Amino acid sequence: MSEESPLDRFKHALTGAARAIARDAEVEVAWSADVPGASGNRFRVPLPGRDLPADQVTEARGFADSFALKLRHHDAGLHAMAAPPEPVARACYDAIEQVRYEALGANRFGGIKSNLDSATEMRTAGDPIARAQNASEVPLQTALSLMLREQLTGEAIPDRAQAGVGLVREFIEDAVGDDFASLAEQLSDQEAFQKLTLDLLRDLDLTRPTETPEETENDDSEEDEGEDDDQTGDEQNEGDADPQSAEMAGEMAEGDADGEADSEMSADDETQEGEPGEEGDASNAPVRPNRPQADIPDGLDYKAFTDRFDEEIEAPELCDAEELDRLRAYLDSQLTGLQGVVTRLANRLQRRLMAQQNRSWDFDQEEGVLDAARLSRVVVSPGTALSYKVERDIDFKDTIVTLLIDNSGSMRGRPISIAAISADILARTLERCGVKTEILGFTTRAWKGGQSREAWLADGKPQGPGRLNDLRHIIYKQADEPWRRARRNLGLMMREGLLKENIDGEALLWAHSRLIYRPEERRILMVISDGAPVDDSTLSVNSAGYLEAHLRGVIDWIENVSPVQLVAIGIGHDVTRYYRRAVTIMDVEQLGGTIMEQLAELFEDEKGPKRR
Repeated sequence: MSEESPLDRFKHALTGAARAIARDAEVEVAWSADVPGASGNRFRVPLPGRDLPADQVTEARGFADSFALKLRHHDAGLHAMAAPPEPVARACYDAIEQVRYEALGANRFGGIKSNLDSATEMRTAGDPIARAQNASEVPLQTALSLMLREQLTGEAIPDRAQAGVGLVREFIEDAVGDDFASLAEQLSDQEAFQKLTLDLLRDLDLTRPTETPEETENDDSEEDEGEDDDQTGDEQNEGDADPQSAEMAGEMAEGDADGEADSEMSADDETQEGEPGEEGDASNAPVRPNRPQADIPDGLDYKAFTDRFDEEIEAPELCDAEELDRLRAYLDSQLTGLQGVVTRLANRLQRRLMAQQNRSWDFDQEEGVLDAARLSRVVVSPGTALSYKVERDIDFKDTIVTLLIDNSGSMRGRPISIAAISADILARTLERCGVKTEILGFTTRAWKGGQSREAWLADGKPQGPGRLNDLRHIIYKQADEPWRRARRNLGLMMREGLLKENIDGEALLWAHSRLIYRPEERRILMVISDGAPVDDSTLSVNSAGYLEAHLRGVIDWIENVSPVQLVAIGIGHDVTRYYRRAVTIMDVEQLGGTIMEQLAELFEDEKGPKRR
């Protein structure tokens, strides 16, 4: 029996330490090159290399320590009870609470402090604060948490974030005054700490005091103030009824920050497009190329409240080159266990495809290419005429495959890693076979509505608004782009905060519209998803099956009317109830092989009908 490797011993030691810190013997630690995260007492931490580099070991310890301290010192129910409804205020509220429970461990144990510092460095490296050029680009929750951490633990702000914090430090210090010092005095009392946190957020003008029911009734009786108070009460009720986790709120605020950065452009677009939300502005495609509504088939009862905030974007525009390289490195580390298996499957697919495009010739022709194999006849008998051959036409290469990948939050972890790896190898394989490949992803820009929902609230909450979130459609690889230029873009799927909600119907129409204008004769659209479309903001104000009915209508239209061939792969959820040609896998490890087999069957099925 072989001895345990140093990496195995490290895993056992870290799991034991996490259980001891959390005081929970049921804590489970999973190891992944994906984004760290926690769900209850199940932690997902970065996997260090086999030679245990010191920096990677400290990062893994830092994230495990943070999750364990949260389990020990954080009361989720108490936290949610007082959470402010405003998105930016909620993100700041969550970030400040994380600083509190991490400071409790850091101030008591020097080793934990060192580990947490490494985890903070890693989080900061991928945060927009590291790229901020002006104060409007600085995520307020990140700056607040780093400044508070500096106050509570004495740890300096990470080098990558110092410039970003410097852009807003004076503003924050002038607004909060002695609030940081007051928070330090209540570090071990979560309830008192969060009351002081809400005071701090009010000082920053991020939230308003919560009104009592009696005050609301009095305000309602006054004609001049009634409407404003009703709206405020509605917003507070929505926030109380649907509390989010710290991780989701941070991602939501990131989406809101993206929206704020685009606000100036949106204002310019409004002047060119006319009134927001009008169907007639679909003709302005050069101004806003992502117009999925324009291609909706007739007969579908579906609309979007506004598409002003929708986004069609190429992967490199969502993060800088340095971060994209780091994310691609994460993805490459996943290939170590799958490289052999998926590559063998890719080679098998390539052999099957190449077998269908073997050259065939017509011999003994009067013109064409000289047949060198028959030159010997001319030498033996000089009077024999030269023989020529003509290559027969084949239509195999006149093909394009689009891979549309669900980038929703439920794909986080192993499913999105396998999808990205399979897409990467598939693009290489088909490129060798002369088949063009496009890789697309779909998600939303924010959790629970984003700017579309804000516009709906500002418009007085009209009934039946339709889709109520901001779409984000991502181009990872264009069809005419070589794989070598697009390979690092796929690493973006590993980025923290990218995966949010999924509106499948419009994503299908978007991918279909890109395919339908391609010159290739054969067009294949392959969808990788893990279930039905879900968007809380849309479903909360429309019928329960609103998004699902639209998806079914779009699929039916593509399968029965469009020349595009549609195939779907469901991960852990049955998608055969939506798609005619579909397969469901329960283990994400099967995804690579399933993609290859489905494509091979599509190409083989197509040979007969084309001859007829």
